[in-house]
Amino acid sequence: MNSLWLANQKIFENRFENKGDIETDVCIIGAGIFGITCAYYLSKQGLKVTVLEKDFVGSKTTGHTTGKITSQHGLFYKYLVDAYDEKFAKDYLDVNEQAIKNIKDIIDTENIKCDFKIQNNYVYATTEKEYNALKLEQSALDRIGFNCEFVTKAGLPFDIKGAICFKNQAQFNSIKYLDGLCKAILSKGGSIFTGTTAFDVQKIDDTYTTFCSDFTVKSKYVIVATHYPFINFPGFYFTKLYQSSSYLIAIDPKKTLFNGMYISASDPVYSFRTANYEGKELLLIGGGEHRTGEPPSYEYTYGALEDVAKKYYPDCEVLFRWDTRDCISLDKIPYVGHYSSLMPHVFVGTGFKKWGMTLSNVSANIVVDEILQKKNKYAYLFNPSRLSAFKNRDEFKNMLVQSANSLVFDKFRPAQMNFDEIANNSGSIIEINNQKVGIYKDPNGKIFAVKPVCTHLGCQLSWNDVDKTWDCPCHGSRFDFSGKNLYDPAIKDLETYNLD
Repeated sequence: MNSLWLANQKIFENRFENKGDIETDVCIIGAGIFGITCAYYLSKQGLKVTVLEKDFVGSKTTGHTTGKITSQHGLFYKYLVDAYDEKFAKDYLDVNEQAIKNIKDIIDTENIKCDFKIQNNYVYATTEKEYNALKLEQSALDRIGFNCEFVTKAGLPFDIKGAICFKNQAQFNSIKYLDGLCKAILSKGGSIFTGTTAFDVQKIDDTYTTFCSDFTVKSKYVIVATHYPFINFPGFYFTKLYQSSSYLIAIDPKKTLFNGMYISASDPVYSFRTANYEGKELLLIGGGEHRTGEPPSYEYTYGALEDVAKKYYPDCEVLFRWDTRDCISLDKIPYVGHYSSLMPHVFVGTGFKKWGMTLSNVSANIVVDEILQKKNKYAYLFNPSRLSAFKNRDEFKNMLVQSANSLVFDKFRPAQMNFDEIANNSGSIIEINNQKVGIYKDPNGKIFAVKPVCTHLGCQLSWNDVDKTWDCPCHGSRFDFSGKNLYDPAIKDLETYNLD
């Protein structure tokens, strides 16, 4: 199934007609919410912007989000106070609160109809351990002077021990919002080209040249807004980012729903919010998080969400199922600013965890201020060159171990299945003539064979039987069962075999 936001929505699409190479002030690679927000702000300042998108606008994480706009990123502020200090935590909260206002201002200014709604956001506890964690979080919020509310009832259809409430947060339809931004960008002379893959950026003389398959774009500035940065050197983002997968369902509950947005305090994490669809009030339930590349089960992902839905809404109907993936930095704070000291005038925004609807606006303002040579008081929070990210030794060690396994050891381990053991509508890696081959059999037994090696850095892929995809356990690239590339940092399709 497709996501609720992409269902029956008219998606902006503008294929490039080859009329020669392009010259522009700013080339933006990626048309998710971060890239499009950058283009919006820059075009308002009179700069000529060109956006390049491999698929269509909002086709990846932005089109598969929960659509929550909030500064309450789980139980995060105690972590920030402990890992950094109170000023750091307060600045992080303040800039995210400002982003909520910024998004509302854009919606009002451009008259964007995107189901924007002010809501309270809650992190709730159902166990004594979670309750104690909530009280510690509240103490940290008190120390940085934020006015939140601790409640024991939040309107959910089950009992809670307590919840921290952030008021005046918001929710929206992310694709309708992007559509409004695209119209504003085009009205100000900007260009957006979909179905256009950028595969390299090089500095030539005093400008940067972005290479696409049929043309180039020359610009003074480049913004890499591709969810996961695809330029490996310099920057080395593949050493300090990993991807996390999670799942959502949208149900018709067949009964009146609550108001508000909710997320549980600890694993297993469940997220709730309402959404309007064709005049109905639906409930979105999210969860099933796991590191991308770890083979998931239906029972842990969609199955678990459906169990929650049926428990509290026995007569409900599941209308949509979809998954998403999020980039996460080693220290859980995004990388925003200069891509590398070796690439002046190239910028990046990535690692938004699961809060990209808010952090994308934060990041866009920082990058735009850099281009306009304005000082942004919050830029220091997200400096991509910071060494503090490597303080999280456990996470860094996990990344190195996983990369070593997938790059080296897994390639020498014998395959666990043979061809006849693969059921229809399933896949696995087998060995043919001492060579590993990824096999998928569709529901009718048709065979799709690929070389199960990621086209990013060569890690061995794993089969995802829930979504019928080949996933990279190193850096989160993803390919469909036929080998077509779906998610970066890889940008090339898999090599395929004809076994007929």
